[in-house]
Amino acid sequence: MANNSPDSSAYVRGIRFVGRTAGAVKTLGGFRKGLHTVPDAVTPATNAFLARLSTGELETEAEAFFQRARVAGGYKRRELSLAVVAPLATLATKDFTLELAYALVADDPACYERLLTLSGVSERDFLRGPVCGEIFGDSFEELVFQLTKGAQVEAVIDAVEALARSPLEISYPSDCSHCLLTVAGVDAAVRFDGATLAMVFPRKGAPAELLDGFLAVREAFALTRSEFLSGLLA
Repeated sequence: MANNSPDSSAYVRGIRFVGRTAGAVKTLGGFRKGLHTVPDAVTPATNAFLARLSTGELETEAEAFFQRARVAGGYKRRELSLAVVAPLATLATKDFTLELAYALVADDPACYERLLTLSGVSERDFLRGPVCGEIFGDSFEELVFQLTKGAQVEAVIDAVEALARSPLEISYPSDCSHCLLTVAGVDAAVRFDGATLAMVFPRKGAPAELLDGFLAVREAFALTRSEFLSGLLA
């Protein structure tokens, strides 16, 4: 039987935390005014161009995360590694994996998006501990939970609409490609697409803060007393 208790940390393996920032391509250190022009489309060539432009920022920030993790976590040389191949840097430790990436914004290729993704955490205590706070601070505004087993969006909609009393409110487009959930007491937009449940918070926070929001959603699902809904976030 799945353990749906908020005290169980098994669910943590399915969570990743995402932080996004954006800026103008021409502000990157590798951009040379008079020599370079800003992209007007997203293509393999402009992606490669962005990779070259962002290399300096990527290497500097990735190295800063490496040193911060090494000191805060007390990791030895064999316990962490950093690989930088622009536009992506990957920091791996026994406790987590962190990816830092630069990408052009699809609908505005004159701008880039810097994407920070924390995943691979297996212990809830790490997310709540001082080491995690020292390494990441308030870096994330999105939590994405990967469902162990997917579920049809229509099935979730039907389950919520069948509840007589519920802490959940739901809305969805006519094609039922996804649904949006409002959970009392949770200050985040909750989106379900069949494979993941994503929570977008109004401001950046520490992983522990976002985790609390996710646990509140899990509890709301459990309070529905629907075995189907409770099992989604197990």
